Formats: sequence, structure tokens, C-alpha cells
Amino acid sequence: MRLSLIGPVYPYRGGIAHYTGLLTRSLRQHHHDVQLISFQRQYPAWLYPGKTDREPGKPMLEFAAQYTLDPLYPWTWSRTSRTILDYQSQAVIIQWWTTFWAPAFSRLARALQKSNIPVIFIIHNVLPHEVKRWDTWLATLALSQGDRFIVQSNREDKRLRALMPKAEIETCPLPIFDLYQSKGLSKGAALKQIDLDPIGPVLLCFGIVRPYKGLQYAIQAVARLRELGQTYHLLVAGEIWEDKQLYIDLVHQLNLTNQVTFEDRYIPNEEIGNYFSAADVFLAPYIDGTQSAAIKLALGYGLPIVASDILADDMLTQSSRAFFVPPRDVTALSQAVESATSIGCSMQPTTDLVEESWTRLVRMIEDMVSNLDRRP
Repeated sequence: MRLSLIGPVYPYRGGIAHYTGLLTRSLRQHHHDVQLISFQRQYPAWLYPGKTDREPGKPMLEFAAQYTLDPLYPWTWSRTSRTILDYQSQAVIIQWWTTFWAPAFSRLARALQKSNIPVIFIIHNVLPHEVKRWDTWLATLALSQGDRFIVQSNREDKRLRALMPKAEIETCPLPIFDLYQSKGLSKGAALKQIDLDPIGPVLLCFGIVRPYKGLQYAIQAVARLRELGQTYHLLVAGEIWEDKQLYIDLVHQLNLTNQVTFEDRYIPNEEIGNYFSAADVFLAPYIDGTQSAAIKLALGYGLPIVASDILADDMLTQSSRAFFVPPRDVTALSQAVESATSIGCSMQPTTDLVEESWTRLVRMIEDMVSNLDRRP
């Protein structure tokens, strides 16, 4: 098949950029021709809450892409549609995660449909994590132009159906991320690399810190475990997009200064393996959200996972290494950490398991495009 895939890729940073690269790799491994289209810019600098949206490290996967789209310049939307038409794509796959791109994606999808090119949206989040009153309207504006939809959790399936009851939707769990597999790095060597000397098992919270990720409950769980006579070390690795002082004050209040480490920065690609290899358990105590690329990265490292049950999907619930708890329940979170620690880390999953998770997504795309091709 000839497919056009739209989304961020290197030099942009973050889980969706990595996802785009991994999906491109998998589609091409399955013998599809992929035209990769990315952005001149993702957002105006004043709108982005982090220091930069560019990857500070080296690319783990790098593909030739056409950086043609700009969210604020409509002529780039028209130029991109012409580029896709010239490529003679059988279908276009658009990654959806923010309503900021709604006008551009709406106009682009409408132009493609007029040329009989179907549009498949891969939904990372139907609506932003912090929903504004205009987000529902913007999401409907863009997504109503799609022909098929792939969501990655049952929760997002329900959200999309509430927004668009007649939409044709399939669910495919977020695949396993295997970009950063360390080459047999031992825990001791990893701890040395990140200059950490913990006094107990290491609990890792990884990724951008935002309110919905529930970091305060991870901190409280470490205090709860200490009350039970068990000493853990919480490692928070990722740029903090809110008031860091709130967490520092909580750590001091709970007398956990020696048990919590903040690495308040975006972790470059080549350093990610150090943090996951140093950890004993991965924590994701989200109070809201859909799915987590960091969890699938932890799964790729064979780490036991403790997460809020709102993040459960078919792949994770079938894993004996994943423990789920209700959001905001510090007692349940503490008990799950104990259980997860007792099973220890495993060998990294086989290449077959990683490939199977991406093949499932590719097969779903293939079936969608084939069915759309057969439409009268």
C-alpha cells in the first residue's frame, strides 16, 4: 500500500514523535510505502509549556520526512494536500492528540476527501488532559472529517463515541516501545551513570510531570511504606510542568528528603536506558489520562508496573507484571508496590513480542484501508 503518515518525528521530542517513528518502521517492515509528513513547527514558542519541543539527544530512529505543515499558516495545509496527491496515497493516517491542530487537520482532511483519499485518525487523546470549553467543538471540527478511527484504550473509545456516535472505531492497545533498550546494562552500572545511591528499591516515575499524573500519591506511598518499615527510593525523571515547590514541600513535610530524587529535565534519548535499568518498579499513579508511552517503555524493559486502573488495556491486563490500583488510593498503591517488588525485574521481552504489538496495529490499518478501497 501507499500510505501518508502525518505526525511529529525527530527532531521533535516526546512519546508521539517516537510513536510516529516506530509506526513508520513497522509499516515499512510490512512492505508498505510510507510518505512521512511532519511539521515546520508544532506550536508557537509562547504556547509550549516546556523549555523546548526539540529533542536534545540523538535520534534513535531517523527517517526522511517532509516538514511541510505549520498550524498557523493555511497555505502549508494546501501545499501538504498537494504533496499527498502527488504521492498518490491510498490513505492518509493522521495522529491526533491536541485540539490546537484542529483547523489545520480539518482543512487538510476535507481536501483529501474531496480527492477520494480516505483519512484514518489515530487517537492518542480525544480531548486534551486539561480540557477547555472550546476543546469539544475543535475536536468535533477536525475528527468529523475522518473516515475511520483507531483509539488505544477503551476509555478513549467511549469518549470518541460520545462525541461522534456514528464513527467507525477500532481499539488497538498502545504497542511496546523498544527504542531505548539498554545493552545489558546492570542496575549497578545504571545507578552509577545517573549518580544515584539509593537506600532501598528504586521506584521510577518517568516523563513530563503534569497534574493528572498523580505524583503526590507516589510520594505519599513512599511515606506509607516507611511507616510499615520498608524503605524505598522514588526517582522522578522528567521535566516538571507545574509548581515544583509543591512537591518539594510535600517531601519535606513527610521527611522524605533522602528518599526522593527529582531529575527535573527532559531526559535525552541516549540517557533513557540508564533510568529504566536503575529502577526496580515503574509507577504511574495517574488520576486521569488515557494511555502512557512510558508504561509501554517500562514493559519493554521488563520492569514490574504499578499503575492506576484507568490506564489498563488488554495488553497490560494480560501481563503478570502489571498491578492496577484505584486512582488516589495510597494504601492500595503501597500494597501494589510491595507485590511488584517481590517479583523483581525480568529479562527484556523478546523481539517477537515487540513486533507482535506493532503488527497488530499495522494489520488494523491494512484492514481499514482495504475496506475503504472496496466502498462503492
